[in-house]
This record gives sequence, structure tokens and C-alpha cells, in this order.
Amino acid sequence: MTPARVPPTHVPTAVTVAPDAGHTHPPVRDRVIAGLRAGVPYGIASLLLGLSFGVLARPLMGSVATIVMSTIVFAGSAQFAALAVLSAGGGAPAAIVAGMLLNLRFVPMGIAIAPSLRAGPLGRALRGQAIVDASWALANRGGGRFDIEFLLGSTLAQYPAWVLGTVVGVLAGGLIGSPRALGLDAIFPAFFLGLLVAEVRRPQARPMAALGGAIALVLIPLTPPGVPIIAAAAAVFVSAGWSR
Repeated sequence: MTPARVPPTHVPTAVTVAPDAGHTHPPVRDRVIAGLRAGVPYGIASLLLGLSFGVLARPLMGSVATIVMSTIVFAGSAQFAALAVLSAGGGAPAAIVAGMLLNLRFVPMGIAIAPSLRAGPLGRALRGQAIVDASWALANRGGGRFDIEFLLGSTLAQYPAWVLGTVVGVLAGGLIGSPRALGLDAIFPAFFLGLLVAEVRRPQARPMAALGGAIALVLIPLTPPGVPIIAAAAAVFVSAGWSR
């Protein structure tokens, strides 16, 4: 006898295709590597900025404190702001507050990536430490979605470069002598001017930049070093929150 032919509609399928198969993500390893590659240019910039920070901070903070700060803070704008306060004659409390105010921007950034995190409390907290400006922007997929593995890879390219640059700057600081010999004293205004130029390209940021600049200009001749930065940053932070 010839076996009965099974109708095509009853042939078992070996693979079940999910409805959203066309939207599957690449493997975790590939996304981390992609983020690492995207973060290399920012890592090079971090290396150079870290070197400048190490050279400039060592005379004010000492070698160990400078390296430790870069290792545990890893925030160029906050570190340079604190250093600017110290170099102007301000005390440690004012420098710390100035750095903290600049780092408050990570609060809304962390809230934004929270829905994309799929780990437990400890895993979420550890992944949150990888948030830096460039990585956050690179990992943004729109619609409130973030590629966390891509973010981790991007930061992985930047963090070692920042710390290494600081170490090299600290060790080379004695050989360079005065930072002015290489024009490194211009790093402060150039760094913050670069941040300002990038921000004012967004129309909604222009009133905030004008507000912060006006407050700082008024307070510089009237208050101790560090107070103008703290007051300007606090006013902008509060105003930005109200405008949302």
C-alpha cells in the first residue's frame, strides 16, 4: 500500500516565526562591540581632555586626589568646573557643589533610560553608572527607547581613556612645568565654550544660556569665587525644570 499523503496544512513547521521577527535586536555581544566602535572617537577626545585635566589639577589637588577624582567621578564638565572654582581661589565646598550641580543633568537622563533597563535593582544601578553625555546620545533609538548594550560599549571606549589621560597628565605635569607653556590654561574657557556652542544650537536652550551668563556676570564682582557658577547652574536647573 502507498502511505497516505499528509495534507500540506498538517505539515509541522520546524521554526515558529514571531510576529515581530523583523524587529529583533542583534546579539548582545554585537551591540556592545558596535557601541565600542562608535565610542572610539569620543575615547580619543576623552584621552586628550583627561591629560589636560591631569596637568592642570595636579598642582591644586595633588597627584593621588586628581587620579582618584577621574576614576570615581568620570565627568569632564563637573571636574573642570570644580577645578575652575579651586583655581580662582574658591574652597572645596564650593567646588564640590559646582560639580554636583553640573552632574544633576544625569538625573533626567537616567529617568529616560529606565524603561529600557531589564536587570534587577543592582544591575540597573551598575548600568546607570555608564551614562555619559555621548553614550546616552549614541544609544538613543527614539520613541523613549535606548540600546543599553550599545551605551555600555560606548562608555567602555571612553572611561579607560579618560582615566589613562589623567594619569599621563599627572605624571607629565612635572615635565611640562607651567601649563601656560602649552596653552593648557585656555582649556577652561575653550571646554565650556564648546559645551555652550553645542547647547545653543537648540532654540529652547538659548534663554537658559542667557540666564546663566547674566547671573554669573552680575555676581562675579560681588561674590567669592565659585558662587557665580553655583548660582547660575542652580537657576538654570530650576528654570529648565519649570519649563518642561
